[in-house]
Formats: sequence, structure tokens, C-alpha cells
Amino acid sequence: MNRRLLPIGIQDFRTIREDSYYYVDKTPLIHRLVRQGRYYFLSRPRRFGKSLLLDTLHELFAASEPLFRGLDIHDRWDWSEAHPVVHLSFGGNYNETGAIERDILDQLQIIEDGNGITPVQTSGTGRLRNLLYRLHKATGRQAVVLVDEYDKPILDVLGSPELARANRDHLCGFYGVIKDSARHVRFVFVTGISMFSKVSLFSGLNNLMDISLDPRYSSLCGYTDLDVDTAFAPELAGLDREKIRERYNGYGWLGKEKVYNPFDILLLFDTRRFRSHWFKTGAPDFLYRTMMNRGVSPLDLENRISDIDLVSTFDVDDISIDALLFQTGYLTIASEESDEEETFFTLDYPNKEVRRSLNKGLLAHLGRPAMEVRALGNELCRLLAVNDFQAFGDRLRSFFAGVPYQWRENAEFARYEAWYAGMLYACFRTIGAELRVEDSSSRGRADMVLLHGGQVFAMEFKMAGDGQGAERATARALAQIRELGYWEKYRGRGEPIHLVGVAFGRRERNLLGVRAERC
Repeated sequence: MNRRLLPIGIQDFRTIREDSYYYVDKTPLIHRLVRQGRYYFLSRPRRFGKSLLLDTLHELFAASEPLFRGLDIHDRWDWSEAHPVVHLSFGGNYNETGAIERDILDQLQIIEDGNGITPVQTSGTGRLRNLLYRLHKATGRQAVVLVDEYDKPILDVLGSPELARANRDHLCGFYGVIKDSARHVRFVFVTGISMFSKVSLFSGLNNLMDISLDPRYSSLCGYTDLDVDTAFAPELAGLDREKIRERYNGYGWLGKEKVYNPFDILLLFDTRRFRSHWFKTGAPDFLYRTMMNRGVSPLDLENRISDIDLVSTFDVDDISIDALLFQTGYLTIASEESDEEETFFTLDYPNKEVRRSLNKGLLAHLGRPAMEVRALGNELCRLLAVNDFQAFGDRLRSFFAGVPYQWRENAEFARYEAWYAGMLYACFRTIGAELRVEDSSSRGRADMVLLHGGQVFAMEFKMAGDGQGAERATARALAQIRELGYWEKYRGRGEPIHLVGVAFGRRERNLLGVRAERC
């Protein structure tokens, strides 16, 4: 197979097909969508190919037959029927009052000019209603409506709730026109990152079928293992295939197959280097602030149990932390359990890239530079490897003392051991250490187990109350490990096992002491 051009950052279907870029054929899924329904909504994290999907739909309904030659849908589509397309994308800047209305008017004017339509209304809602009617009347065929980044005008200003609500309400009225114009509309597809409540945003367009968690369309955006092995086979030479899978695969939306973020794969093939390509395209500071304000420790992100309401509840005044983590791509669905009434999900990091980068970014958000965090993680592991638990405690105490004062004093979260244990966890995850979190045994769960240097370190964290000394708190932690036998499951490894009790002070807001014993 010959190597082709890599479509990095290219969201134009015509360019990809005419200039012989790599293209993963998603038209079998597209054909099923169009055949079975008319109104769709899809949520996916950034850089997953949503814009390319909509542009493909645009060219399909515009009957651009040459572009689809050789693709699955070509011989199953009626190319004699071209539908007018209203394709909107909210990729602008909406951080001031009135910006969203101006953008809507500008986009509608371009479509009106391209179709020789003179507007007769001044508002965005009036212009859209008139446009759909006129396109249908002029062509004799219903219009297709495609909306990309529908939620960006809201997500961009979440830090300003009043403006976010104003933008939401404006969009609600605008989208409502689409349903009101149903007789003039053949097909609707809306994409974005978040799943905003239909009550708050899509009350006027409540007939959208949400396929975000539909297993049949889990690979509509993103690449599967099969896609990588076939479509990109010429690019795999010289790269560790298993490392590609470990580093970048793992996103799941209830389908049988996990998928890769296309941006990661394309940048890997271009640079031939394993880097955090996708993660570096966005700085989740809002996520970090929300985690700190709500007392969510990095420890809580692995094997996090949630339900369908929590992962899909997203609104200006009600942002579920599970929904925020899931919909932005920092956690994904690892497994699903259902009974007759409820469905529960286990959320986890999708892959090594996200796990390492998110923890490194969180510590950087707390004022610890990436190089310092990496050096700290390596040093802590080295001290454990040589069983210097006193030096391990001293270094950890110094680290916590360096966390900005306002974070420790202003966050109620800092009164609990999960905050400190989470910071230690983040250090270990940043360097890719092998960890087991909330590790289950027959009699309980260990807070954290580190497998390093041919040794096992079973850790238990305790918060000492006012006046309670380090000796008593660490002894209590060790007693719990011994009693519940967290470490017994590792005997079969034939490696030294160390029980490590770690105590933090509620009043001191720092490490009180570390105590270890070998068993």
C-alpha cells in the first residue's frame, strides 16, 4: 500500500477526497442513520472528527457523487436528488453580549447569498425560518440542517454564568425554529461536546434522537483498531503497535470496540513520536477548579461509579462533575451494569496519555511545574525502592508545604486525607508508575498499592484529628492493613511486600508521618 497525505486539521471532506488524503470510511454508519431517522444529536469530545462528519453529510445531501466513488454508500444512494443544506458552525468568540446573534446573522447571510435569497427578517430566528421555507420552495426539496459546535457559545463563558444563561436562552429559541419548520426539513444533525439538558436548551427541538451512547454508532467518530490496521497500515512500520494501543486507544460509548482520538493517531504518524498530542490542544483549567472546589481527588477518577443521569446532566446551573469529566473526554465508560430500573457505568481514564497528562496538569494548576513534578515522582519512587521511608516522608512533606497557601487554606477539601493522597497519586501517575487504586481484596480495599522496583507497597492513608500524633495515626493505618490483609493477594508475586501507613494532620494541613513494616 502506498502512503498518503495525513489529514491533520482538515475538516473538509472534498479536500480529503480530491487530494488523496487518508480517509476512514464512515459511510456505512451514515447510511444507516439517514435511512432510519431524521433528527439526530451526537456528543463527542474535541478533536474527534465531528466537523468532518458534518461536512461529509453536507456533500452527501448536496449529491456530490464523485467524492463518494469507492466508498460503501456510493451504490446505495440516489444521486439524482440534491437537497439544499444549511450548515452552521459556532466556532467564534461569544464572550460578550450580542456576539452570538451577530454570528448567526453573518452565517445565515452567507447561505442566503449563495442561494440568491433576500432576507425579509432582521432577527436570527426569523431569518432561519424564512431561509428554510424559501429553500424548500425554490428547489422543491426539503432542506438539511447541520449544526456544529452547538454548545460552544455556552461552554466558552461558563465562568460568567449570566452570559452563559443568556447565550443558552438565545440558542434555545433559535433551535426551536428547526422543529417549527419540520415540513421544510429533510434531515437534522447537531454535534457538540456536551449533552445539555433538552429541558434547558432543546426544549424547542425536543425531537432530537441522542445517539451519543448508542452502541450502534459508538465508532461514528474516532478510529477503531481495525481502522488503524487497515486504512493506516503504511504508517505503522517502525512503530510499536502495542504501545500505540496502550497510549491512545480506550474511548468507549457502549460499543463493542474502543476507539482512538483521530488527532492523536494522525500526529503520531506525522511526528513518529509518542506525545500527548490531544491533551495539549486544550487546557482544562475549568475542570481543575471544579475538582478542587467540589473536593474531587485524583484518586476518585479511577473506576468511578456513575449512572446515566450523572454522565448526561449538563447545564449552566447544574454541571455534574461526572458529566464534565466524561463529556470532555478525560474519563470514558469502561464497563456497564444494568438491572430492570437503572444503568450504572464504571468510568476510568481512556488511556495512558490522558491519565498521565491530566494528573500532571492538575499539579501544574496547583503551582508545581511539570519538570518538578516528574522529578518528584521519580525521587519518591527511588526512595521507596531503597526502603528509605523517613526520607520519603520528608520529601513528601516538603512537597505539600510548597502547594500555594490559598489552595490549602481555602479548600474545605484540604481537611481530608483524600486531598493529600490524591496529590501523591498524581505524582506517581505523572511518571507512569504502576498503581492499584482502591484495590479490592476479600476483606476490604487498600487506598493505594504501588508496584515498583520488584517490590509491593500497600498504602493506607489516615487523617489525624486535632491533638492526635503521627505515631498513633500511622499505627492505626498499619493495623488496618494488617487486619484486613490488603497485601495477601500479592504474595504470589514472590516480591518483598511493605505495609505503609501515612498520616496527615487536619490542623497542620501537611504530612505528619510515615511508618512502614515488611511482611
